[in-house]
Amino acid sequence: MESKSSKPKYPRIVVEPPGPKARKVIEKDHRYIMQSFARWYPLVVERAEDYVVYDVDGNMYIDLNSGLGVLNVGSSNPLVVEAAAKQLRKLIHYSLTDFYYEEAVALAEKLVEIAPVEKPAKVFFTNSGAESIEASIKVSRYSTRRQYIIAFLGAFHGRTMGAVSLTASKPVQRLGFSPLLPSIIHAPYPYPYRCPFAVDDPRQCADMVIGYIEEWIFGKLVDPSEVAAFVFEPIQGEGGYIVPPDNFFPELEKLARRYGILLVSDEVQAGFCRTGRWFAIEHWGVKPDVIATAKAIADGLPLGAVVGNERVMSIRPGGHASTFGGNPVAAVAATAVIEYIKREKLCERAERLGEKVLKRLRDAMEETKMIGDVRGKGLMIGVELVRDRETKEPASEELGTVLMRLFKRGYLVIGAGVSTIRIAPPLTIDEEALMNAVEAIIDEVKRIERKEPLDYYT
Repeated sequence: MESKSSKPKYPRIVVEPPGPKARKVIEKDHRYIMQSFARWYPLVVERAEDYVVYDVDGNMYIDLNSGLGVLNVGSSNPLVVEAAAKQLRKLIHYSLTDFYYEEAVALAEKLVEIAPVEKPAKVFFTNSGAESIEASIKVSRYSTRRQYIIAFLGAFHGRTMGAVSLTASKPVQRLGFSPLLPSIIHAPYPYPYRCPFAVDDPRQCADMVIGYIEEWIFGKLVDPSEVAAFVFEPIQGEGGYIVPPDNFFPELEKLARRYGILLVSDEVQAGFCRTGRWFAIEHWGVKPDVIATAKAIADGLPLGAVVGNERVMSIRPGGHASTFGGNPVAAVAATAVIEYIKREKLCERAERLGEKVLKRLRDAMEETKMIGDVRGKGLMIGVELVRDRETKEPASEELGTVLMRLFKRGYLVIGAGVSTIRIAPPLTIDEEALMNAVEAIIDEVKRIERKEPLDYYT
C-alpha cells in the first residue's frame, strides 16, 4: 500500500480513452449483455485502489462518483478486504432465513446503534437498495394495515416493480412496465432552485408542499387514515442532488405523526456518512420509523438493510425473507466499513471537505454563468448547469459534454437530474486530489461556455 502522502493528486492518461483493449471489451459487452442501462462514458475498469481507478489500457483516473455512491471508504479498503478474505475461508453462505450465524447478528447490532430510529429497533437484510425499498413497502403496509404510500416527484427508489412504482425521476425508468404497484401517490418535492409552486423563498416552497398534501391529497384524493407511509430521499439523488429547505422534514414529521403515517427514509445513496452524518435525515433532527440502505454499507459487496423500530418491523415468520440477505462475507465487510468510518472520523471529514468544495463552487458562479445552482451536504454535492440564469433553461447537452471531457482528462464524474454534475468521491479522497478535480470541473464548464476545444492530458 502506498502511504497517503504518496497517493496521486492528478490523473494520468497514456492513451485517449477508450483505448484498444477497452474497445474490445465494449464490443463484447454489447454483444452479450442486455443493454437496459445507459453508461455515462466508455470506461472499462481493470482495478481500483482508494480514490484511484485504472482502466484496461493503463489510464489512471481520479474517482468522483465512488462507483455510484458505493465506495465511501475507498476501493479495496484494506480493513474490508482483510475481513472479507478471512470470512471467505470460514463460511461463504448458509442462508440467514433458515438458520443462524453470528456475523449477521453482530452487524445488525451495529446498525441499530448508528441508525436514528426509535429504539428498540430491528434489522432486515437484503442484497440491494431496490430490495431494501421493497422490504420497506411490505413492512409499512403490514404494520399499519394501510395500503396507500406517498412518494415524491423527482425521487429514485430503484427499478424492481415496487421500487419503480415509487420512482418518479425519469419517464424512461417506468416506460413500458405498467401496470405498476397500485395505491402509490406522488406529491411535489420542495426543490428550492425550481420550486413547483413558483415561489422564491425556500421555506415557503416547503410550506406549499405540505399544504398541497393536506389540501389536495388528503382533502380530495385519499383519507390519511389509509396512508401507510411517506417514502422519501432526504436528499434526492438521481433527481439532481436536491436538498430540501430546512423546514420541510420537521413539518412532514408533524403531519405524519398527526395521522399515524410512517416515515421511511431512503438512505441508499445518502447513508454511511456521505453527507457528513451517518444518515442524511439526521441533518434535520427527524427520526424516521424505517431506514432503507444499501450501496456504501459493504464497500461494494452486495448487501442492503432495512432498520426500523420494533413496532414496525413486525412481519410474522414466513411473511418476508431473502436467501442471500445478510450473507456472512458481506456482513463482516459491512462491520469493517462501520469500524473504519468511526476510526478515521469520516463523517467529520466529509463535512469539512464538503464545505470547502461548496465554497469553491459557489465562488465559481462569479466566473461562469453556466453554473445556475450549487447545493449539497458533506460530499454529496450537485452543480446544476443552465444555459441562462434568468430562464434557468437546463444545459442538458452541455452536461454530457462536460462529463465526457472530464473523462478524457482522467476525472470520473457523472450527472444527476436533467443537467446537474454529481460530486460524490470516496470519503477517503486526498484533499489536494479532490480540489484539483473540482478545478478541472470548473475549467471544463468555462471552456464549454467559451466554446473551446478539449485539450486532454497525455
